[in-house]
Amino acid sequence: MSKLAMRADALVGCRPGIGGGAETAGMAAGVRESSGIRQACGGMGPRQAELFPRLDWWRVVDHEGWIVGGWHRMVRAMPDRDNQAKGYDLVVAGGGAAGFFGAITFAELSPGARVLVLEKSREVLGKVRISGGGRCNVTHACFDPRELSQFYPRGSKPLIGPFHRWGPSDTVEWFEGRGVPLKTESDGRMFPQSDSSQSIIDCLLGAAEEARVEVRRSCGVKTVEKDGDGSFVIRTSSDEVIRSKQLLLTLGGTRNRIGADLAEQFGHRVQTAAPSLFTFKIADPRIDGLQGLAVKDAEVSIVGTKLCARGPVLVTHWGLSGPGILKVSAWGARTLLEQDYRFEVKVNWTGSMGYEEVVSHFSSLRGETRRKIINDACFGMPSRLWKRLVEGVLGSAEVTWPHLTKDHARELARQLVDGRFEVHGKSMNKDEFVTCGGVDLRDVNFKTMESRIEPGLYFAGEVLDIDGVTGGFNFQAAWTTSRIAGEAMASNWP
Repeated sequence: MSKLAMRADALVGCRPGIGGGAETAGMAAGVRESSGIRQACGGMGPRQAELFPRLDWWRVVDHEGWIVGGWHRMVRAMPDRDNQAKGYDLVVAGGGAAGFFGAITFAELSPGARVLVLEKSREVLGKVRISGGGRCNVTHACFDPRELSQFYPRGSKPLIGPFHRWGPSDTVEWFEGRGVPLKTESDGRMFPQSDSSQSIIDCLLGAAEEARVEVRRSCGVKTVEKDGDGSFVIRTSSDEVIRSKQLLLTLGGTRNRIGADLAEQFGHRVQTAAPSLFTFKIADPRIDGLQGLAVKDAEVSIVGTKLCARGPVLVTHWGLSGPGILKVSAWGARTLLEQDYRFEVKVNWTGSMGYEEVVSHFSSLRGETRRKIINDACFGMPSRLWKRLVEGVLGSAEVTWPHLTKDHARELARQLVDGRFEVHGKSMNKDEFVTCGGVDLRDVNFKTMESRIEPGLYFAGEVLDIDGVTGGFNFQAAWTTSRIAGEAMASNWP
């Protein structure tokens, strides 16, 4: 049989000249007979298939080119929609920091590979845009892997190895090598010198475009299945079906249920999500009306637990915030959830001084000065907070140091180093919302970030049960895990 006849036979799904489900139509159906076609097909042998030029119709001719039967419409089998799915070498579910960094890493190490990032929102890199007050706290100036790992309430031990392979110094070099220099602030936080998160966004978008990463916005993941050939069949929120040889899940914290659901579908254990990095709701006359006031160095602890942290504390409209509060909230995420966010917090406004040390200092001042206590703030405290505490203890603004009684001295010292506040809830910026919980780390190979259960499935970023305290640590975990995943996936391509 000639190649022409073989092609017709394959498309119709039956032997030429036999109906077999083909739709028969004569010349009256709109197909014009042409002697040129007969001549072109002459000599093909008996009962060969003759194709109309557009391949929509065919008929059988004999060895002299004469028609043996009418024209037949091509009946093309309608394949399963999944079999017509567009194919990629890597699909990344989630268009945040981890998703982009993983996609870029893979694409740069795999020239010619087809890479797709799917983001359900209209805007990619949303958390990058608003983090750090719009400046983007890219990472933290802590370059020892073991020391760095201590800033992660969950994930500290598993991250030690990955931090040896890709740490803050690598992150700094990567961005600066692409024209985004970073700066280090006094507390170790690192930001772009531009003080604008747009610099980081533009850098990531530019790198993705240069590496030919395809990005689809307003296109989330609906379902994922594993096909018999080992590829992932992904149905998007628009019901498009996409195939991929490898899949990287970077869907953020497990409050986004699709990430947890997909992980569980493939046999992964998922730790329950709980809010992390939140502020405390407090209604107390000692701080009411002082919003915006900041104490640079305070110690915060949760009464009845071992939870304790140190750092700046900020008075807000609703209570207390700032790095000191956020740190203790991160370490106590599960404990405080169990207490329904109703507990007692202790604040040492002096930072490191003890009760007896403060009392002794007051005793010295009684013999050294005759100034009014309310106008003589001690220990570097903001004057407004000092006045509020003094008024609460002494009940008068006229008391001078020589007239400070022993009982008043002790009570003022207690307010300074052991101030107790009742917390009756939490508050957070919904856009900067961080959770603990996620894919159980025991089910992930931290040398590759690949699932130990499902080959070809990778994880990075907040979808894992990893979270850090405030200061650029969560972004660094995202850069690290996605970089390792990208390198591992590239090693499997093509």
